[in-house]
Amino acid sequence: MNHSSGITLDLACGTGSLTLELKKRGIDVYGIDGSAAMLSVAQQKAAELGMSVLFLCQQMQSIDLYGTVDTVVCALDSINHLTSEKDVLAAFQRVSLFLNPGGLFIFDMNTLYKHRTVLSNHIFVYDTDPVYCVWQNHFEEKTDRVGIQLDFFARDGGVYRRSSEHFFERAYEPRKIGELLKTAGLETIAVYDDMSFEAPRPESERLVVVSKKISQIENG
Repeated sequence: MNHSSGITLDLACGTGSLTLELKKRGIDVYGIDGSAAMLSVAQQKAAELGMSVLFLCQQMQSIDLYGTVDTVVCALDSINHLTSEKDVLAAFQRVSLFLNPGGLFIFDMNTLYKHRTVLSNHIFVYDTDPVYCVWQNHFEEKTDRVGIQLDFFARDGGVYRRSSEHFFERAYEPRKIGELLKTAGLETIAVYDDMSFEAPRPESERLVVVSKKISQIENG
């Protein structure tokens, strides 16, 4: 795949870990996320590293950039947080709008196998001092959504402070994702098993999708 990263957008960048790693590697990158709280942490991390990075607070479905980019990355199953095909298509269309012809859109996503089998209705407990975490899942068969409840207990002196998060993720068939990408003017180049360049397996828990902005010549 002969592609220069050029100007890169880290979509749904969260607290900026990937954004800052790309910056360290000399890539011209900026980040977008829908959470102002997460972006505040990202800015603080950048400042501590002495880096100047632009972070914008926008939703994936309605990004509005100052200009076009050459590469868009979207990691840590952020696409799964879009729980309707309408929202996924809207996000893909906005990416396509601001992606230069021939530019790459690379993202990962949790699979139906992971939602149905690994997460399902299971409960996970992580005891990692100073934080104790209880992760509860509720799988909805009809929608392929998983409701995720996270309860954190952080040690603060002699007591534990509790904080909670609740959100939904939806898994999509790769075929459907390919259709939505095509509708948005993006061509699927490759789909890989997570952390490899191997083909997906039936029990793959996460996939990496590489797509390309279709140029007018290719469309024609």
